[in-house]
Amino acid sequence: MERSRVRDKDKSDGYVEKLIKLNRVAKVVKGGRRFSFSALVVVGDQKGKVGYGFGKANDVTEAIRKAVDRAKVNMIAIPMKRTSIPHEIVGNFKSASVLFRPAVPGTGVIAGGPVRAICEACGITDILSKSLGSKNSINTVKAAFDGLEHLFDAKSIAKNRGKSLSEMWG
Repeated sequence: MERSRVRDKDKSDGYVEKLIKLNRVAKVVKGGRRFSFSALVVVGDQKGKVGYGFGKANDVTEAIRKAVDRAKVNMIAIPMKRTSIPHEIVGNFKSASVLFRPAVPGTGVIAGGPVRAICEACGITDILSKSLGSKNSINTVKAAFDGLEHLFDAKSIAKNRGKSLSEMWG
């Protein structure tokens, strides 16, 4: 039995947790079926930092807790331009691809399922995205993070080129 839902949690430490996928797996043993659970969670501070984690356990709450702990360890900083991303990018992982395009303020988050949860946890409020290829939510999340990791920060590029930010943008 597969469940695909997004659950928000605001914790006291300032992180937003979003449950993307909770999967129940049955192992057939001599006495019957033994159930275990796997959870895919995205955690973000809504200020440009986001991470994902995957946890497995015999109990739902334990699987979610493990996933949240792993997500907090694997957080990345995403360069943002106001409420969107600085430029268009495509992230790939196996057969899953995710296209991200910056959007003008007021557009909102135009994304489906796992990508929407990532954008909301990160704090991106205006973005256009499209999931291409695989519909597997784990691979889609990994593809989205691949794209977000490869975003360029305008300040660092200007510094590397020896120019000011105003010279770069004109």
